[in-house]
Amino acid sequence: MAKRKNKGLTLLLSERSMHSGGHVRSRSCALPHFHHFDFPAGNKDDSSSPSSGNNSLTSSPSRSFNNSNGNFSGGSPNSDEFSPGGNFSVGSPYVRSPWVHHRRVRSPRDETNENLTNSRKTRNGLIGSLVREEGHVYSLAAAGELLYTGSDSKNIRVWKNSKEYAGFKSSSGLVKAIVVFGDKIFTGHQDGKIRIWKFLGDEKKAYKRHGSLPTTKDYFKTAINPKAYVEVRPKKNVPWLKHYDAVSCMSLDEERGLLYSGSWDKTLKVWRLSDSKCVESIMAHDDAINAVAVGFDGLVFTGSADGTVKAWRREMTGPSGPTTKHVLVDVLLKQDNAVTSLAVNARALTVYGGSSDGLVNFWELEKGVMVFGGVLRGHKLAVLCLAAAGNLVLSGSADKSICVWRRDDGGVHTCVSVLTGHSGPVKCLAVEEDHGGDGDYSYDDDQPLKKGDRRWRVYSGSLDKSVKIWRVPEHAPDY
Repeated sequence: MAKRKNKGLTLLLSERSMHSGGHVRSRSCALPHFHHFDFPAGNKDDSSSPSSGNNSLTSSPSRSFNNSNGNFSGGSPNSDEFSPGGNFSVGSPYVRSPWVHHRRVRSPRDETNENLTNSRKTRNGLIGSLVREEGHVYSLAAAGELLYTGSDSKNIRVWKNSKEYAGFKSSSGLVKAIVVFGDKIFTGHQDGKIRIWKFLGDEKKAYKRHGSLPTTKDYFKTAINPKAYVEVRPKKNVPWLKHYDAVSCMSLDEERGLLYSGSWDKTLKVWRLSDSKCVESIMAHDDAINAVAVGFDGLVFTGSADGTVKAWRREMTGPSGPTTKHVLVDVLLKQDNAVTSLAVNARALTVYGGSSDGLVNFWELEKGVMVFGGVLRGHKLAVLCLAAAGNLVLSGSADKSICVWRRDDGGVHTCVSVLTGHSGPVKCLAVEEDHGGDGDYSYDDDQPLKKGDRRWRVYSGSLDKSVKIWRVPEHAPDY
């Protein structure tokens, strides 16, 4: 979970307005009324404490089912219940938030449960849920036919066609980030370790521990060198190549074979996957790093609890071989509220940053310079996760909802739908293109996609211990 800057802070919207000047190319998204949710405070995870119980891989039954208690919304509101100020007392902190001062715009309507009675024929919306009652879901990764889920039970579950396929368990540290690269899976943990797992093939349907970052050899080689230590706080020195606090985020540069890891220890580390070497460690922020995203044009973006989003440019140097060096080229955002999440639309040269005030800021590359594009206002509580696919960007929040935004030509963003159904904060998102016709979630042949349209399968992990599966079209659905 993203670390917040101040302990005990409730994740209600900040009253401060953002980016009062400048051209803002975005639209607000009014949300349906829902009950107030006090996001837990007082710890780095911003989550409730891990649930007790047996954490073994066979400790609790898994369930996958269709048409969970949720809905997919589309259309325009016809009553005040869709207004940001609807059904709230005058004394509510929400009434004093920036939302109530914005013009009410198009917001999706609720779809009745009758439209979700047969998931095999449901074209768009909630199509199923995966439940394994063993802990909050903190991380997701979709790769081909497989979905990987990580939780505070230390287990990594593997799902195929919405059924449990395999699983493996780490010795310690809840799973905060998952990255898949070929037949290897990298998991970032609360204990500061990055573990590597290898898939043994469909025949065995098993995974084997393949090592860790840094390797044991490299760690001990560095540990015996006094010059390899850095001071992380008064009277505490640690080897530079190892994270000493939670690994909160990871991002992969497949083209160059580099893995980036961000940590609550404020450092950004760069790993060369060909030999598992840490090639660079950067003290990138003044507080915990909550998000890292490989971008475009040689840029890498980081977001932190210190309220900043930074852009780093990758440079390849070294006469004896390629050596990676990153230099800070821009600070895109500097605010009081913690930055919790990042997502990149490489085709549109756009980066999005979610924060604890419920806003999503975005920037676009214009003539080699990152330019502020606008703010997406759609959540009542903190934005905890972001994902981009095609012309869509999705934001998951502590308010238990997911806003789906579509970017049109010219950078104008419209909230085309709001996905509701989780009973807890939405902590993580994963997206892959949905071609239909697979498993339990195929749809009718008489409902083909329009020419040029695309449909996405969205996975959302929540602190309600479930993963929900949604089918989302890139353009507005027909009803």
